[in-house]
Amino acid sequence: MSPRPLLSRQTSLAVLAALAVAGLAGVRPQSSRKVLGLSAIAVGLLMRQIFAGAGRKLITDPAALPKSEEYDIIIVGGGTAGCVLAARLSEDPTVKVLVLEAGVSGKSLLLSRIPVGFSLLFHGKHVYNLYTEPQTNAENKKKYWPRGKMLGGCSSINAQMAQYGAPADFDQWAEIVQDDAWSWKNLRRYFTKFEKFIDDPDFPDVKSANKGKGGPMRIGYHSTVSEGSKDFIKACINIGIPYSPDFNAGLGTRGVNRIMTYIDESRTRVSSESGYFTDEVLARPNLKVVIQAQVTKILTEKVGNEVKATGVEFAKSQDGKRFTARAKREVIVSAGAVHTPQILMLSGIGPAEHLAKFNIPVVQDLPGVGSHLVDHPVVDIYFKNKHNDSPKHIKPHGPIEAIKLVGSAIQYLTTGRGALANNFGETAAFVRTDDPKLFPKAKFPATIADSTSGPESPDIELFSTPMAYKEHGAVMFPMHTFAIHVCLLRPLSRGTLRLNSANPWDAPAMDPKYLSAPEDVARLVRGIRLILRISKEAPLPARLDLADASPMLDNALDAQSDAALANLVRARVETLYHPTSTARMAPRAVGGVVDSKLRVYGVRGLRVCDASIFPEIVSGHTVRCCCCSACCELSVGKSQNTSQGNQIASPTAGHCKPVYDD
Repeated sequence: MSPRPLLSRQTSLAVLAALAVAGLAGVRPQSSRKVLGLSAIAVGLLMRQIFAGAGRKLITDPAALPKSEEYDIIIVGGGTAGCVLAARLSEDPTVKVLVLEAGVSGKSLLLSRIPVGFSLLFHGKHVYNLYTEPQTNAENKKKYWPRGKMLGGCSSINAQMAQYGAPADFDQWAEIVQDDAWSWKNLRRYFTKFEKFIDDPDFPDVKSANKGKGGPMRIGYHSTVSEGSKDFIKACINIGIPYSPDFNAGLGTRGVNRIMTYIDESRTRVSSESGYFTDEVLARPNLKVVIQAQVTKILTEKVGNEVKATGVEFAKSQDGKRFTARAKREVIVSAGAVHTPQILMLSGIGPAEHLAKFNIPVVQDLPGVGSHLVDHPVVDIYFKNKHNDSPKHIKPHGPIEAIKLVGSAIQYLTTGRGALANNFGETAAFVRTDDPKLFPKAKFPATIADSTSGPESPDIELFSTPMAYKEHGAVMFPMHTFAIHVCLLRPLSRGTLRLNSANPWDAPAMDPKYLSAPEDVARLVRGIRLILRISKEAPLPARLDLADASPMLDNALDAQSDAALANLVRARVETLYHPTSTARMAPRAVGGVVDSKLRVYGVRGLRVCDASIFPEIVSGHTVRCCCCSACCELSVGKSQNTSQGNQIASPTAGHCKPVYDD
């Protein structure tokens, strides 16, 4: 399928001229910064034209909200799940919905829209630049945790990898919450509900009967893929990892293939904002979306013997005026696995003993808030690209690479192809570390306790990127590289999230306790062993320079002991950006925060919907599960009062009906 160019011919010519002038103006010694700066200005002006009007229907001044107006539903956070909830709930014109988002529109940001640009947003003002507590089992280092601060949330800054875990993950959810509505047989329809897949002749093995065709989230194979990643697939197959036609067909996740992405035909990112907050949706008179509005607390009051959520307090800045908004029916917190528990605790909902440290009045003692923090840790392995054709110029070193970046920008804007259409996470292999074909007992005699949700669920993911990097892309290699990464899908380590202060603008204390479970280290060591084996399997050796002795590369790891590799794991472990389970959907007696209808225990009119509710982390990527959870909430949240004649959508209905009766 040919890509649809972003620009008309006339505009393309103007852009070519602008970029050429910008590039040539900077070709002087020690001037690569100028090249990049001028080029960025030219592209920025262009993208302003492309995305003109993207934020016109958004409210930027909270004072513009009528003071006397009440809303049926207030959604805290316009992130991955928040956009889905708002769009679906506001389909009913009688339901007034208010969304409060701390950031801006992701659709208005150039680096969010271009597939390769997301890591360039890190350490900037449109991302929460968070750091964990020092990790005792990872050389006592603080780990960088970027979170999206914009509409679409992390779906606006992730690697756009459209994969959602194993079917048994959701059966485990249903078992934990004791509600079959969350089982795979019932949830699978919601996964296809929001996606739009069009048959692709280049990928005939994907069965369209298993895909959604009418949803707002375009998925497909529209990203640029390097030759090294294509060879990675072949090498995996050659060592015995089966080819998987479609990771998301519901038949199990294990296998290797190219990753389907949230990138459309024009080679631009598809986020929950771009998918759900269309111009038509934002034009609804019953939906108001306020950006640059940070919620500081949930307002509650005593109603008889009950505590009820009645609204929220919010502000544009730490020193700015505090505003309030009232909710007649419900407040839904969708601020993500970091900020949802923080907001709950700031509102007096959380562990009473912890809240007392900051003199926060206890509204509801819920010890599970901020507990059970779990994340997908990842370790990167670096190789030399023998062909010197990696896209390292996207973060240029020197004027030559800066000029190449200008060329790639022109190619992307006029044809939709090239380095800028790359999502980085190109291909993936999902395997089990107890698979005897890959880890024969003779070489791997130790038994590691099973952490998976079922016998066909993977516990590690290997994925390839067209070049290596460190510190989330902040540090690049001087030579052309290729990287394979191992991600632990089902870690046993559990951590906590706690307040650092009662100030909503202070980041919380995040301690995932990476590698505190020895089984996690053992699995990652096995993953590294598998990567090294794959790197030596045809056809990869023809692409990788395995003889390069540079200490920056990992060609010599084969000779290392498991103990040495364990030390390497502790030195290199980083986040794959998937924290979950800090406001778990589980029985209150076992640390749950919300019930199976996502209602916060002990607080009427308050729900949570984002990755914080996951009973356990999925063995895959989390964005799709957040969208699915939002869609499912709209159904399972209305299973009461049927005898009173309310319009109720069944948990097993084939759609998400936007009625929110309690």
